[in-house]
Amino acid sequence: MSFRSLLAPALAVLFAASSASAQLGGAAPPNPRVILELAKDASGGSAWDALRSQHSTVSVQAAGLTGTAERWSDTTSGKSRLDFSIGPLKGAAGFDGRVAWTQDDAGIARDETDETARELAVNAAFRDRLAFWYPERGAAVVSYKERATADGADFDVIRITPEGGRAFELWINVETRLIERLVEREARAVRTEIYMDLRDLQGVKIPYRVRATREDPRRDEVFVVEKMEFNRPLTGVAFARPAPPKPDFTFPRGRAEVVVPLDLQDGHLFVRVRIDGKGPFRMLLDSGSINALLPEVARTLKLKPDSTTPDGTVGTPGHGAIVRAQRLDIGGVVISRPAFATIDLKAFLQRVEGVDDVAGILGYELFKRMPVTIDYDRTRLVLHEPASFKYGGKGTLVPLVFRGTMPSVRGSLDGIEGVFDVGTGARPSLTLTSSFAATNDLAAKYGASKSVIAGAGPSGTVRGTLGRARELDIGGVVVTAPVVVLASPDAGAAAGVAGAAAGSIGYGVLRRLRPTFDYARKVAYFDRGALLAEADSFDRAGLWLERGPTGFVVVDVVVDGPAAAVGIKAGDVVTAVNGKAAGTLSLAAARASLRAAAGSRLLLQLGNAGERTVILRDLI
Repeated sequence: MSFRSLLAPALAVLFAASSASAQLGGAAPPNPRVILELAKDASGGSAWDALRSQHSTVSVQAAGLTGTAERWSDTTSGKSRLDFSIGPLKGAAGFDGRVAWTQDDAGIARDETDETARELAVNAAFRDRLAFWYPERGAAVVSYKERATADGADFDVIRITPEGGRAFELWINVETRLIERLVEREARAVRTEIYMDLRDLQGVKIPYRVRATREDPRRDEVFVVEKMEFNRPLTGVAFARPAPPKPDFTFPRGRAEVVVPLDLQDGHLFVRVRIDGKGPFRMLLDSGSINALLPEVARTLKLKPDSTTPDGTVGTPGHGAIVRAQRLDIGGVVISRPAFATIDLKAFLQRVEGVDDVAGILGYELFKRMPVTIDYDRTRLVLHEPASFKYGGKGTLVPLVFRGTMPSVRGSLDGIEGVFDVGTGARPSLTLTSSFAATNDLAAKYGASKSVIAGAGPSGTVRGTLGRARELDIGGVVVTAPVVVLASPDAGAAAGVAGAAAGSIGYGVLRRLRPTFDYARKVAYFDRGALLAEADSFDRAGLWLERGPTGFVVVDVVVDGPAAAVGIKAGDVVTAVNGKAAGTLSLAAARASLRAAAGSRLLLQLGNAGERTVILRDLI
């Protein structure tokens, strides 16, 4: 949720005099500074000059939950603080005049230092200072962009790029001359704020209702002002990042680390946990994901959703109610009062992962509390007690930067620098965003022309073209000849946007290392693993298989690949692999057979359509 810029004074209504609109008929574009100055005069004039601080309390509707938020801002410095309580979750966010910070439900605070967070914080502070009216408060490039139409109204769109920030747009209704929208690109989506219910307050006009949308109505947020006041003293308002809270987890007495068995399956990691003394439950380990439970598991545990969810049921489709357990036990490490989003992933897990016994996802909520080592060579997870943890290995220290729950590292691919997400939830070795690939002409460089499905999520498959790089350098640790997938422009989040990560590092690279993640200190240590020199590989049959009711369904066939050469097509159902009935094989085992050595003969029975012999070969 984007609360940091909540109801900043810069979102006030503007009313411009007719002399500004008279410019629109000329050949030259209108002067945006003149439009803004006239708007200031019409919407409060000198009353704006007297504002030094803002304090607001609002009601919030977001993600099917309701709650409240309280925000303070300093109009002269741009400092701000927001405290919110949404459903069962509480948190805070702020800007101390230099760095933006967030505080989560567990009371853990961190500086938000990635490029997107820094730029958005600069933008919010610029608007808090009303710097588009007072240029001496903040430098910016201001231009008239265009005349646009939306929802039956015409708008003059003014584009503003604060120094150190990113471009945002103010949409001014041509007829009323009121600012009715703000448009700003976030990390992966464009946020549009729509301002309604304008009222006079201390001589200026303020919107008392704001709807923020990100193109998907299910993600809309609605804010309604319950109380707003200007020039209240800021004494006692803590704009600085809060101090760390008392730990809400315990390690077994006398233990500085705990070893947890790790199950590696088809590029994903699984661990077993106990929740409220019941289980064990098998959980997918995704270091960049929120915690999640299947609704049926939440019901089994008798975990009640927050009362403000739309229909009071666990796992409301499209919303994901939040539930809270009393305790989560992983290897003897106990976390108190863990929160989970209930998401109905059962059909997806069965179809795409081929598993029936996974209860949910465990990830960022574990990693943010303690250092974690993933030992792929020994198939184990090592949890370190943070107060006594001191890294003693020979690996390379690499700083981490976070975008939400996802950590990223700075590295280079064949000498091209970029920021790469890194997490255990990604199956491919290295997925590159379409924007990074296009900017650096990587399709031509890597001869990437074969279209493949590299993975799948609940929202669909991730498609891209296949290539092989020379080397990936992460802080001096070099992974040679990684397989890369250049995400298609329509591949959703994997496609990338300007300013986002260059790509994501996944299982194929991480399994060749032994990473230790210390989220609290924002660092990772990458030790060289036993498989570092092993050649990276991809599916050699040219197939993407998923589990179906009668066998493995062929979802995609690579054009001119080995499977296509013997007439296998999308929609076929594989009922046996190398003579073994599909019902006796896991999906992971079936997919592993597609990666057998080049030249191997793979026998696939296609129901009643007969057997096909696929001669495996490298696609890159």
